[in-house]
Amino acid sequence: MSDDVLLEVSGLVRTFTLSGRLFEKPRTLTAVNDVSFSIRRGEAFGLVGESGSGKSTIGRIVARLTEPTAGSVTFDGMDWLALRGRALRDKRRDVQMVFQSPYASLDPRWRVRDILAEPLKAYTDLTGAALTHRAAELLDQVGLNPDWLDRFPHQFSGGQRQRIAIARALASNPRLLIADEPVSALDVSSQAQVLKLLRRICQEHGLAMLFISHDLSVVDHLCQRVGVLNHGVLEEMGPTSEIFRSPRTDYTRRLIDAVPGRKRRTVEETAHA
Repeated sequence: MSDDVLLEVSGLVRTFTLSGRLFEKPRTLTAVNDVSFSIRRGEAFGLVGESGSGKSTIGRIVARLTEPTAGSVTFDGMDWLALRGRALRDKRRDVQMVFQSPYASLDPRWRVRDILAEPLKAYTDLTGAALTHRAAELLDQVGLNPDWLDRFPHQFSGGQRQRIAIARALASNPRLLIADEPVSALDVSSQAQVLKLLRRICQEHGLAMLFISHDLSVVDHLCQRVGVLNHGVLEEMGPTSEIFRSPRTDYTRRLIDAVPGRKRRTVEETAHA
């Protein structure tokens, strides 16, 4: 693995067994089928595809929330899937995830200070005033008022809640951020703000990001490279500008043409983007 590669996914497979009806044999569903890609240090890599394409399953495997059926994942030169117990808990700080729904990912019974304190207590030695100060810093880092630590999630808009979720993910100073459809539940204005925030955070902190989305226009604005998934198969992969300018498969062309108000970039437009 090259020194500039942080994450390498090779031959990833994930199958699920579906129970059949009475007197029917169980069926096997292949959600991810021999997928390979890499993410460089500080790079934003996009995975796009329609619902059911397997992109979220890949994100959950990389985050160690589910196990693959076959394949390997190497993170910073180590066998990421071989980690167990305390070794895995210690290394989880390096890979954090932002989920799709800002309404479901935050515990409504907890104040913001408790939501942010949980990972800080797990991955740092901070206590008391120092813990509160760091939580306030995280809120400020994602563009929220540090004085809002004592508010509950229901007192925030969807976009603000997603900012809190991002702040929580940043608490452990990760090296890879997995963002699974992080703006799909937001209105257009909030989407733009959260995407701008993610771009700024990754640039300022040198974070790598696996950005998962069904929306190619979002990936176009955020990611340097993109992989296109179709029913668990990686159809094509390359620099985002090239994929948009000259897609190689009919499936990718259909995805691009389906973006409302979108026209494929010309060579001149790409050069000046």
